Amino acid sequence: MPVPVILDTDIGSDIDDTWALAFLLRSPEVDLKLVVSDTGDTLYRAALLARLLETAGRSDVPVGIGPALADTSAQARGQAAWVEGYDLARYPGRVIEDGVGAIIETILASPQPVTLVCIGPVPNIAEALRRRPEIAQHARFVGMHGSLRKGYGEEPEIVAEYNVKLYPEACRAAFAAPWEVTITPLDTCGLVSLKGELYRRVAESTHPLTRAVIENYRAWHSASPWDFVRQLDPAASSSTLFDTVAAYLAFSEDLLEIETLGVRVDDEGYTRLDPSARPLRCATRWKDLRAFEELLAARLA
Repeated sequence: MPVPVILDTDIGSDIDDTWALAFLLRSPEVDLKLVVSDTGDTLYRAALLARLLETAGRSDVPVGIGPALADTSAQARGQAAWVEGYDLARYPGRVIEDGVGAIIETILASPQPVTLVCIGPVPNIAEALRRRPEIAQHARFVGMHGSLRKGYGEEPEIVAEYNVKLYPEACRAAFAAPWEVTITPLDTCGLVSLKGELYRRVAESTHPLTRAVIENYRAWHSASPWDFVRQLDPAASSSTLFDTVAAYLAFSEDLLEIETLGVRVDDEGYTRLDPSARPLRCATRWKDLRAFEELLAARLA
């Protein structure tokens, strides 16, 4: 039976959220019940979600709008060109202004436990827990969060990873709730990208959703003010696809090693290993990274 999933996302900043949404939509193991925009310009993010869902022929999935909160990312509207002129009010499916309320309602109405896939900062989740703490009895949390033993690009020094450091208190609330918490930190998600033949298969796909992903990648690449992004070649490879690992963990863990580790979120947004802290399920190593990248390419191509 497919896993009921809610996606909470800051789509429209880094491009990896767009790849993760497409991966979920192309995975038969997943029953996507709701998508919700989180952090920053949540109307822009909701419009991206709606246009991608409509392109995929999935306007059965409701779009929730999270509260607009500050986002200091230099790329907060990196995909604006692709969604310019799209009228969110004309989305054929439901658009729900209270995205946090939609998360609560969807969880409590589901006959099965819901998997929350969280691929950005999580103020929506913290607010949902504040309003209705009992949702933790009916859901599990899967997130792309933290840096436990490695930083970006396998650097040996840990960093304050963006999804944690923007709102550390919200992340603490999500990690402390009495649901199962599984995270992919930079140790694993920071290693994923598509190159060579795998990327070519995706880039040349005629599937409408996959074409939209590549169009968004090119728009994001062109709009980016960051040198490391501009050095990428959208004709040859993807960027780092962090969030796709959280999408995968919604329905499988076969290709990853999971450790149960005490993790403490400090005020600077570091995720510190601490034996006295609440234990989390952490995807710390790949069993077969190549197999995951092949799966991702196959689903999208």
